[in-house]
Amino acid sequence: MATPAAENERQRQNRGPPFKFLAPLIYAPVLPLIRISLRHKPVLRDRLFIGVLAGAFAHGFYLVTDLYDIESK
Repeated sequence: MATPAAENERQRQNRGPPFKFLAPLIYAPVLPLIRISLRHKPVLRDRLFIGVLAGAFAHGFYLVTDLYDIESK
């Protein structure tokens, strides 16, 4: 059983917004902007698009494994 002090400290730590879950709000508009703004440089456009998309998938994989790890404990 957790002590009241430990529960109070846990509540203080969770006050801010979960920034790691807000990252898709950055990825979503960036991907179309890359495609639109770099349409005259197709090689750079495709490499940057794939890099940002890979970063988004890596971030999602991290979140899923992190959540799974927390729920399994």
